[in-house]
Amino acid sequence: MPEYEKAMRPEDITRLFVERSNAGDAAGVAALYEEGAVMAYPPGDQTVGREAIRALWEKVLANRPRFEQEQPLPTVISGDIALTSTPPKDGAGARAQVVRRQPDGSWLRLLDQPEFVPPTR
Repeated sequence: MPEYEKAMRPEDITRLFVERSNAGDAAGVAALYEEGAVMAYPPGDQTVGREAIRALWEKVLANRPRFEQEQPLPTVISGDIALTSTPPKDGAGARAQVVRRQPDGSWLRLLDQPEFVPPTR
């Protein structure tokens, strides 16, 4: 696997995610996740494990979507666990991730809720 820039702050993951997604680098996106990470995607389902996340992103990135950087909400940190989130530009729902500090001091995603839109009543 190529040597990727590591997220040395929890907030770095979002920036690296956008850069790698826009470059069409599914393996680079997957490298931002722990080996056993869980992603709440596709909607109503889960993708479990780095390899499954890579395969999912290969399909998503085949359509060459463009991602824009979003201003992160304040990060909440407790020891080696952090909660990061960003508000979508359209104002609908939210994105949130639980990230964990690795032994080398870098951070990786453990849980990813890429898009949550509250149910309409």
